[in-house]
Amino acid sequence: MALPAQLRSIQHYLRTAQEHEKRDPVVAYYCRLYAMQTGMKLDSKTPECRKFLVKLMDQLESMKKELGDNDSISQEVVGNAHIENYALKMFLYADNEDRAGQFHKNMIKSFYTSSLLLDVLSVFGELSEENIQHRKYARWKATYIHNCLKNGETPQPGPIGMDDDGEADEFGAEGFAGMGPSYGGSFRRDPTSQSPEGQDKGLHPGPAPGIGFTPVPGSGPSGPPNTNYNNIHIPPGAHAPANTPAELPPPTGGVHLTPEDFTKAQKYCKYAGSALQYEDVSTAVQNLQKALKLLTTGKE
Repeated sequence: MALPAQLRSIQHYLRTAQEHEKRDPVVAYYCRLYAMQTGMKLDSKTPECRKFLVKLMDQLESMKKELGDNDSISQEVVGNAHIENYALKMFLYADNEDRAGQFHKNMIKSFYTSSLLLDVLSVFGELSEENIQHRKYARWKATYIHNCLKNGETPQPGPIGMDDDGEADEFGAEGFAGMGPSYGGSFRRDPTSQSPEGQDKGLHPGPAPGIGFTPVPGSGPSGPPNTNYNNIHIPPGAHAPANTPAELPPPTGGVHLTPEDFTKAQKYCKYAGSALQYEDVSTAVQNLQKALKLLTTGKE
């Protein structure tokens, strides 16, 4: 079914859902949920939009039944951890490639997809300031590197200044999915390098089951807009999750923990469990250290 023009801004999330249909159904589910919620705010009254959104709701209900035994669907805190860890894993992969000066299409796509998944996190509540900065930086970096390579220029690795106070404009429907292997620019690595999941096919998916959509003709530019950034800087540590101390003080009998502290500790443990599903030991250890610090000192 063709995506109505009024809902064109949700096409990127639907595309991401299609790309993860088989690889990670939880990501696909929450991308569609975010798209549905956003679509309802955009236009739920015109016949074509209502018809599209009703089909999307039906698909979500079907997915929820199929995934009913998955804690990431039945428990919001686990789902939140799943999406956040997945988004940050993609972000860190792209950030590491960028800092190493290895510019290629999968790195750009990972930056941009991580920014979309950080948008999706809002289905669980307001984003943390750290994730807002991650999203802004990832979207801007994807735009900056894409434009550099498109124009035959070599991007500057790592964090650099920005002079635009807002996030980069969103890419067109074909901005990433249609990227070819060559930009005519300078690469330090084979542009077909694999993403962390090792599935380049995920970036160029074939037909996926469920509701599909046809991008609206002229609904977006063929690539990112040209923008210049010079003065605004990402705060220190905004490029990656904050580390926690490796050494923790011994438990003390005088620590008073509130119900909120116990809830936070449980959240960190669930984050760690979700990270281990992806064999992401570093993130798991960081979250477990945060939980231990909170339980032994009463402070984060």
